[in-house]
Amino acid sequence: MSIVVTGATGHLGRHVIEGLLEKVPADQITAVVRDADKAAGFAARGVKIAVANYNEPETFGPLFAAGDKVLLISGNEFDKGRVAQHQVVLDATKAAGVALFAYTSAPGTLTAALADDHKGTEKAILESGVPYALLRNGWYNENYTENLAPVLEYGAVTQAAGDGKVASAARADYAAAAVAVLTGEGHENKTYELSGDTAWSFAEYAALVAERSGKEIVYNAVSVEALTGILTGAGLPGPLAAILAGVDASIEKGELAGTSGDLSRLTGRPTTPVAESIAAALKG
Repeated sequence: MSIVVTGATGHLGRHVIEGLLEKVPADQITAVVRDADKAAGFAARGVKIAVANYNEPETFGPLFAAGDKVLLISGNEFDKGRVAQHQVVLDATKAAGVALFAYTSAPGTLTAALADDHKGTEKAILESGVPYALLRNGWYNENYTENLAPVLEYGAVTQAAGDGKVASAARADYAAAAVAVLTGEGHENKTYELSGDTAWSFAEYAALVAERSGKEIVYNAVSVEALTGILTGAGLPGPLAAILAGVDASIEKGELAGTSGDLSRLTGRPTTPVAESIAAALKG
């Protein structure tokens, strides 16, 4: 039996592997990556490394065995047909007869276009008959705290979310929830709405950045169209900019403000406050 994690060298995947190493022997963990060199550190600690690519279905055929628990971390190639990519992994796990197929999805309340691929993948999972766990990850603190440079430079947090709130948590929190599901029992055919314990507004976020940095920071609320233009001006492809700005529209509607408590219950600890992530980012 192995616990198999796709996207294992990504931001979330690395946290998951580290968490698993604290719970199970390294030789029971398989890290699925596209570049083995990026996983050299894990290999040195005894983690099994498998090289596979969503766009090459044949590479996933031999990866899984009966009884495996699998975590599919959703792909980030928005222009490559993510549902079809995810289907490749799902088909291989079904053929192998895995014990659990966990998937990092999006909140069930999210209507923004970003959620479309997740809904499509969830539908495929449910239709497959594979024992599943849907980890509907909310927004990450790091979605904002890893991009503080322009905020500090211009003295403004610019979003199109109005007075909407975000119940975010740290990546490490979501990774810990995935580890709990992969190493625990009784998670088959369960759906978890994962989010932070407390929702915050962007005005509150700007005030926290100001407090922690000692700089004057304001919240600059703009329209979705204006934010899309700002993001494309910063070099993002138009379709991706529109998707990200669309999430802000969902935030304004309250779609990412839910605090179900599932995340802290799975991890057995409070979620990381955004203020803590801001402080960590400012320390560099």
